[in-house]
Formats: sequence, structure tokens, C-alpha cells
Amino acid sequence: MSASTLAPDAVGLGLRRALLGPLTSAAPGSVDFIEVAPENWLGVGGSLGEAFTELAARYPLVCHGLSLSLGGPGALDETFLVRLRRFLDAHGCAIYSEHLSACSDEQGHLYDLLPLPFNEQAVQHVAARIRRTQDVLGRRIAVENISYYTTLDPGPRGAMREIDFINAVVDRADCDLLLDVNNIVVNATNHGYDPLEFLHALPGERIAYIHVAGHYDEAEDLKVDTHGAAVSDPVWTLLSEAYRLFGPRPTLLERDFNLPPFDELLAELGTVRALLGRQPRQSRHAA
Repeated sequence: MSASTLAPDAVGLGLRRALLGPLTSAAPGSVDFIEVAPENWLGVGGSLGEAFTELAARYPLVCHGLSLSLGGPGALDETFLVRLRRFLDAHGCAIYSEHLSACSDEQGHLYDLLPLPFNEQAVQHVAARIRRTQDVLGRRIAVENISYYTTLDPGPRGAMREIDFINAVVDRADCDLLLDVNNIVVNATNHGYDPLEFLHALPGERIAYIHVAGHYDEAEDLKVDTHGAAVSDPVWTLLSEAYRLFGPRPTLLERDFNLPPFDELLAELGTVRALLGRQPRQSRHAA
């Protein structure tokens, strides 16, 4: 399957176990699709597995991976990729995405999403691993621009800008992009660049879908990507500009903890729908 199985103006919600009940009983049309971390559901049985199977039959599903470590130094876990392909095929997943990061080393998982050095060597390394992942999964994947709080030494080959690094990776790997609008706002604040300039430089034709989420304002010049708060005004503003530039894209609201009443999440989805409704269907970057 491909991203075309989701309507361009589809609005989705990230699945958390606390949302199993509300999503099961939600009125038709409240949520257009759901996103799951496949690592959390592979092999799950019993009542939880049954509840997940029921949801997967009711809602179109996209999968957002947590553990593949596309930029890591260790070998790709191809045994996991084979299991993942079966899961994606069994549930007809419209999209599979992962983070443009490292989350493991040769010793095992680090349980964090670490940035990569922005240099040509890293571009070659991660692009090759993305291509191999796509070969094993039998489909294109999307990679997400992550939030990060420090930059790594680019080494003697010289530094690239974050935007140039992302563009080089998706071009070299021939993969799609999961555009996280909140991460742009967080990184632009923390690293002192213009979020609009960054957004305008992205390859719109490669955007498979979009993430929006909340963050925590630690200080005027420091934001923390928490996914634990309501979406902020700067993120809504940048999302509106993304639709203006690139046209409508399926959009997913992430909320990992501090879950509010379900009606508040639906209200945020309503804001996404309102922004989508105010944008033209065609644009200069639309695929």
C-alpha cells in the first residue's frame, strides 16, 4: 500500500492504550486514521490484542517505528524487519515511518532518539540503510525530522545545515518524509534558525504525512519536545503555512502523556480540519 490510501485531508490520532476505549466508542468520522508504534503491538495477544485488532479493522492504520535506529552504527535488525513486514501487510498499513536518528549502538538500545552528525558520511550511511529497509519491507518508508538538543561534531569533512542534511538523505535514499511541524518549531528556537525558511526548503512532493504535537517552554530560548501538552500557537501557524505551501496532507496529532479528556483531543483534531479546510487543494509543491 502507499500513502495514497489515506485522503489528503485525513486527520488522525496516535494510539495509546488509554485511548483504546474512547477510540472504539468514538462516533464515525471523529478520527480518520490512527498511528501505532508496531513494536508495542507485535505479538500482543489476549484482550489487548483483540481490542487492537478491532481498532485496526475500523480505522486505516499507519505505523511509526521507535527502534530501527536507521542512523545507528550496528547492523540493521533484519529479523525484526521481516516480522514488521508481516505486521504491515496483515493490517494493510498505509504508511510506515521511522525517525532520522540513532537509538542504539553496537551494545544495544539506548532508549533515546539521538541526532546524527550533519555531514556527507552520515548521509551515505543512513541513506544506504533506508534503501535496505525499503528492500526488505517491500515499500517506500517515510523518515521524520527529529527534535534534538545538541549537535555532533561533523568531523573533517565539514558541516551541513540540518535542512541540507535532511534533503540529501531523502533524495539519496529515494524515500518519503514525515514532516513533524512541532519539531521544526522546537529546533528553530533551540538552535536559532528561521522555521519558515526551513519549511520552505523542504521537498514538498515527498511529504507522506504530517505530525503535530505540543511542547514545553523551559525558557525563552529553550523548548522541550514532550508530546505532553496542547499544540501551541506557533505550531498551528507553521502547520497552516505547510498546507499553503504543499497542499493538504494527512495529519496526525501526537499526545503521549498527560492525556486530556477525549473531547479535548477531538477539539484539536477539529483545529487541524479547520486549517485544512481553509487551504486550496492544489499548490506549487503538491505531489
